[in-house]
Amino acid sequence: MTVRTAPTHELGAARLRSVREMLDTAFGGDFADEDWDHALGGVHAWIEDDRGIAAHGAVVMRRALYRGRSYRVGYVEGVAVRGDRRRRGLGGALMAELERVIDGAYAFGALSASDDGAALYRARGWRVWEGRLDVLGPEGIVRLAEEEGSVLLRPAAGRTLPDPAHPLAFDWRDGDVM
Repeated sequence: MTVRTAPTHELGAARLRSVREMLDTAFGGDFADEDWDHALGGVHAWIEDDRGIAAHGAVVMRRALYRGRSYRVGYVEGVAVRGDRRRRGLGGALMAELERVIDGAYAFGALSASDDGAALYRARGWRVWEGRLDVLGPEGIVRLAEEEGSVLLRPAAGRTLPDPAHPLAFDWRDGDVM
């Protein structure tokens, strides 16, 4: 199994179409255009086999405000494994590469996990953010109480995570903010 990595601009139109098609299928049609947009502009990790894209994930830069300081956060997006290749280690292999990117470029990693996906991330050392979660929206700071408990963080190598005693506010984006 070979995990390849490249920034969005190096994937090319055909591979990007293949990734999007796989994500649409893997998420059962619940992968919106905004979700796709969130996965673009960073570094992609993917695995291909004779049937095409078997697994994909991306890490993009987001900003998070914590105790008056803005942090560069490696936000994980678009992680999925094709149905016929699940439970064979592909998700872990993708995450290892995405975590390597986070370790090299960000203060910490973050992601929003489904109930199904959370076990993979927790097994890799990602921790549920137990504190208040906000977004810096067009109208100012807005609490994301409904997202609390579904966002996981992982410190970059040699770093520590923010203390959940203080709120963590992410930058605004269209669609699902987290």
